[in-house]
Order: sequence, then C-alpha cells, then structure tokens
Amino acid sequence: MQPSLRKSSHAVFSIHIHIVLVTKYRRKVITNVILTRLQTIFTDICEQQKSILIEFNGEEDHVHLLVNLSPENHISEFVKVLKASSSRLIRKEFKSDVDKYYWKPVFWSSSYFVNFSGGVSLDMLKKYIKQQDSPLG
Repeated sequence: MQPSLRKSSHAVFSIHIHIVLVTKYRRKVITNVILTRLQTIFTDICEQQKSILIEFNGEEDHVHLLVNLSPENHISEFVKVLKASSSRLIRKEFKSDVDKYYWKPVFWSSSYFVNFSGGVSLDMLKKYIKQQDSPLG
C-alpha cells in the first residue's frame, strides 16, 4: 500500500484538495503570529474531521491549505467548518488587530477556491479507464 493511501472501515482513499481562503475585502490582516495560529487551528480542525493538513502557508490576505480529506467529509461543509471556527477564534484571540480592519464580525470572504490534487493527470486517468478489459468489448 502506498504511504499516501489511507483506510477507513469500508474504504481505501487518497483525496488531496488544495483550498485557498481569502480575507474579507482582501484586507491585509494576517500577520506572522496570526498565520502561525491559523495553522494550529486548521491542524486541529482537520484532525477532528478525520482529515490531515499536509501543507499550509499564506500571505497577508489569503492562505493555502493542502488537505488529505476523509471521504466522510463533504467539501463545502468541511470548508464551512474551517472558515467559521478559524474566524471565530482569530477574532476572539486577536481582537485589537482584526478590529483595525473590520467593524463587523467577519474575517474570511464568503467565497473560496478548491481543487483536487491527484497523483496522475486527467488524461492519464482517462487513458487508464479506456484501457480496461471491459466485457462489453
């Protein structure tokens, strides 16, 4: 079994997604201290959701997460939990910093980017599927 494959009671899986979260109005609110705290928050949330934060980094107005996602998670709900929990904690723990940029209880933009990151290209996967020894001929 490859190291990137994981098991649950009824599945073997390797689901890697790249998520980008952007601050509301692209405000440059994320400092090094906030970025470090966000990494801890996201690591904890992923663990609670039976997923793994593989890589994390960001800039003043956005963050990138590479997550090995559990098939038990729905992507939209997973991202919703990431955004809601991290926003609440960051606004609480860094109130004076965040209040300089937002007067409402916001932190993340309502939108997000997500992309699947697989081990092979779509063309290679299509070719593999086409080459199966189908009983249909």
